[in-house]
Amino acid sequence: MPEIYYCYYHSPIGRLLMISQDNKLTNLDLEAEQIAPNPKWILQENHPLFAQVSAALTRYFNGEKEDFAGIPLNPQGTPFQQSIWQQLCQITYGETTSYGELANRINKPKAVRAVGGAVGSNPISIIIPCHRVLGKTRQLTGFGGGLPAKRHLLQLENIAYVDKGVEYVKQKLLKKYQN
Repeated sequence: MPEIYYCYYHSPIGRLLMISQDNKLTNLDLEAEQIAPNPKWILQENHPLFAQVSAALTRYFNGEKEDFAGIPLNPQGTPFQQSIWQQLCQITYGETTSYGELANRINKPKAVRAVGGAVGSNPISIIIPCHRVLGKTRQLTGFGGGLPAKRHLLQLENIAYVDKGVEYVKQKLLKKYQN
C-alpha cells in the first residue's frame, strides 16, 4: 500500500489538513471536519505537492482568482460522487450553482438530495469548490467546515448569498481515519 503523507496549512478559516497519496492530493479537510491523523501517516511538511497546494491556497486567501489548475487530485468516492465533484470543478471563481442545477447537469433532475450528499462528502474542500453551491434562492446552505468558513470563502470571492442563520457541524467520520 502506498504511503500516505499529511501536512497542515494555516488559513484565515482555520487549520487545513492536506493528505496525499501517490503524489496526488486526496483530501483537504477544514478544521471542523478533522480528527487526529492516523498514526500510519507520515508528516511531511516539505513535500513538493504540499508546497504547490500551499502556494495556491496563499494566492487564493490573498484574494487572487486562483483556479488551482495543475494540482494533481485524487478524491476517493463512488462514480456518482466523482461525477458531482467533476461538475463542482467547472464552477469558476466568483460563480455559484445550486443543487438542482447540478442535478440537471448530470441529467438526473430528481437526484437533488443525492447531489447534496455528494457535495457534502467532497474530500478536497476549496479546491473542489463545494462552497460555491447555494440553495435554489441563493440561500446559504450547510457546509462541512461550518457556515462561518463558507461565509468567509463566499465573501472572499464577492459572491452574494442569502444568510439563513447559524449551523452546527458534525464531524465526518470518514474511512481515511480508520485505516
